[in-house]
Amino acid sequence: MTEEQGAAGGASVEADDGALPGASGLGERERAVLAVERRSWPGPGAKERAVREGLGLSPTRYYQLLNALLDDPRALAHDPVTVNRLRRVREERQRRR
Repeated sequence: MTEEQGAAGGASVEADDGALPGASGLGERERAVLAVERRSWPGPGAKERAVREGLGLSPTRYYQLLNALLDDPRALAHDPVTVNRLRRVREERQRRR
């Protein structure tokens, strides 16, 4: 199992859930993005800090990648619970606009 450690606060981002590497067709970064979304976060800023330090991405780029993943059937096959939850959240936000 691969873990990337963030320096501040010991935040870690798990890049893999124990499945065989590439078994879902997703790359390490895509699996890491989904792993971030599976976690619960203690407060504002913790998730963004983990994204910056653990994944090396700006929050804006992270959310761009995440949004693209929600439409990727490989992501749905890899983590259906997380992807379906995030799709529902996205659809609700679009309805409110």
